[in-house]
Amino acid sequence: MFDIVYYGNPILRKMAKPVKLFDNELKNFVDEMSETMFERDGVGLAAPQVGKSIRVIVIDTTKGASLPMVLINPAFVYKSKEVEEKEEGCLSLPEIHVNIKRPAIVSVKAYDVNGKEFTINNAEGLLARALQHEIDHLDGLLIIDHISHLQRKMLSSKLKKISSLNNSKKSQYLTTK
Repeated sequence: MFDIVYYGNPILRKMAKPVKLFDNELKNFVDEMSETMFERDGVGLAAPQVGKSIRVIVIDTTKGASLPMVLINPAFVYKSKEVEEKEEGCLSLPEIHVNIKRPAIVSVKAYDVNGKEFTINNAEGLLARALQHEIDHLDGLLIIDHISHLQRKMLSSKLKKISSLNNSKKSQYLTTK
């Protein structure tokens, strides 16, 4: 299982690099990412959140009832004009929950671990939100980038506390969504 990278670590602000090699190393990495997501009770996890700046995400909106979705080099092909506002949390920002407006429906093309292209058409609800949240991570964006300056200022003491976790061995901090 991987440790989670917390807010303040520069890798969370980098644009992740596309995956070019679909091999056993990638499959093992994805398996360990999935295990980490389940262990931390997450809905999704992006590679930068475990310290690797590559365009890989895993998502499970079924609470373990099915295998997680694996999306490599995901890209939006559609975002609806209609938006929904919902609360979001993030494993890299424990104890932070903010309301974010996002497109209500999205379509995403990606590759599986074998390099086969596929498309998720017209995802709605939690899946649409999870796709957008995790792809944001690949682009160096966090949920706090979607809130006002005032809201962010109100969270500053929590953000400082979270940032200090990168320098400690306390990866067990609060991992609730």
